[in-house]
Amino acid sequence: MTVPRGSLVRAKLCVVARGPKIVERLDQMSSEGTPASANPGLPNLQVAAQFIKDLSFENPGAMANLTDRPQIELAVDLNASRLAEKDMFEVELKIRVDAKNEGKALFLLEVAYSGIFRLTNVADVGTQQMILLIQAPHMLFPYVRRIVSDVVRDGGMPPLMIEPIDFMALYQARVAQAQGAPQGTA
Repeated sequence: MTVPRGSLVRAKLCVVARGPKIVERLDQMSSEGTPASANPGLPNLQVAAQFIKDLSFENPGAMANLTDRPQIELAVDLNASRLAEKDMFEVELKIRVDAKNEGKALFLLEVAYSGIFRLTNVADVGTQQMILLIQAPHMLFPYVRRIVSDVVRDGGMPPLMIEPIDFMALYQARVAQAQGAPQGTA
C-alpha cells in the first residue's frame, strides 16, 4: 500500500469469513474523505459535518395524565448561508413542536440542526438555493426526527414521530411568497 506523503491515513485489517475461506482485506480511511465525484464536472452535494446547534425542551406537563391525544403544532424553518470557504454552505433546519392537552401546555421542543455542505459544480445561484433548501434538509431530516422522538420520550411522553416533510413544497411556497404570487396546493 502506498500512501501520499503528508496525508493522514488510518488503516484497519478486516478478516471476513466466507465459507471455507478466510479473506483478509485492508480497509483504508483517509483524512481527505471520499472523492467528490467520479466525473468532476457533475454537480455534487456532500455533507461535511452535521450537529445540533440549539436544543430546548420545556416540559410543564411531565406529570400530566394523558388520556386523549394532545394537540401538536409543528413549525419548520430553513436557512441556508454561504460560508467563507469556497463551495461551503451551512443549512439550518429548525423544528418547533408545541404540544397541548385541553389547552394546557404539555411540552415545547425547539431544535436547530445544522449541516455543513460542500456544493460543487453549480454556478447558478437559483439552482444552488434550490439544492440547499430541498436536498440538504432532506438529508438532515432523519437525524432531526430521531432527536425529536428521543427528547420527547426522555421527557416522559410517548415518542413523537414526525411525518416526512415535503421540502419541495416548502421551497415552492417560499418562492411564491417571495414573488408575491398566490400559492398553489401542495
